[in-house]
Amino acid sequence: MSGTSLDGVDLAYCFFDKKHGVWEFEIVKAITIPYSNEWKSKLRNANNLSSADLVRLDIKFGHYLGKLCQTWIRRQQLDPNLVASHGHTVFHQPESGFTLQIGNGAAIASQLVNCDLVFDFRTQDVSMGGQGAPLVPIGDKLLFGEYAVCLNLGGIANISFENDGRRIAGDIAFCNMPLNYLANMLGKEFDNNGEIASSGNINKELLLQLNNWDYVNYKFPKSLGREEFENRFESIINNSKLAVEDQMRTWIDYISSQIANEINKIEGKVLVTGGGAMNIFLIEELKRKVNNELIIPDISLIEFKEALIFAFLGTLRMENEVNILASVTGASRDHSSGSIIFNRNRNNL
Repeated sequence: MSGTSLDGVDLAYCFFDKKHGVWEFEIVKAITIPYSNEWKSKLRNANNLSSADLVRLDIKFGHYLGKLCQTWIRRQQLDPNLVASHGHTVFHQPESGFTLQIGNGAAIASQLVNCDLVFDFRTQDVSMGGQGAPLVPIGDKLLFGEYAVCLNLGGIANISFENDGRRIAGDIAFCNMPLNYLANMLGKEFDNNGEIASSGNINKELLLQLNNWDYVNYKFPKSLGREEFENRFESIINNSKLAVEDQMRTWIDYISSQIANEINKIEGKVLVTGGGAMNIFLIEELKRKVNNELIIPDISLIEFKEALIFAFLGTLRMENEVNILASVTGASRDHSSGSIIFNRNRNNL
């Protein structure tokens, strides 16, 4: 799994078993391999490449992901029967009918030994009229059904919940993406524990500018892409005369308020995962505004829930079971999505 925050590649070795119609899981081992500055630059600027250069990057990144997987498999003496790869999103414009996650499947598979591959989970959904996102809610429904709400605080904050027997989900607001962008301006990778934001003051003019974005009025299903942050908000941040601390404090207020507006419509416990779950100041602001009990799980689930669920999506795909819900993405129907490359010696199965 490679997310919009560009912190690195998440690798999770997971176990799934279905007993009496109920799925059980375990994250056996997991690791985040940080991106080098070179890879960060390549991925951050991939949307500006020519067609030929983007194809080259797609293949090169696929070889890179495959090597990471196979090296970790060998070092940890693992024996997976399947690798599920999300890839890295370069373009996500479902309103225009396309989405692109690089990390070429054939290139990944060429590095794997006796292990099948599932990749490209989003394209089919977009072709069926869906948003191609979010995809995690099927895992929320089948693996974490005891929670009323699943909240992920990644580069983008998104939510998943049940409503009259239907899973509803969508992106709420940009989260770690603007916070990390602002931290980078101070020479830091991220705002540790929210210490920078907590030292700032809310700016009413900036807050009004953020709240006036019409996305807040869109109904679920809805999704956000990096392009929208770059096109709409980077210039606001870059041209602002406010101190970084004040900008960050204002973003925290905006993010927490948008999340609270959605969660306070629902009764029950909220599972909080993603890197933002470790931002103490953001969590404090959420607890102050949200009526529900917020459950912060162990560090493994905080950091690797998305990787876990994409492994689960791959598992469902291999079983030809539904892994994308139309109620979540807006597609014409539920479906089983993902391209498969068989790489395993099936004579031994």
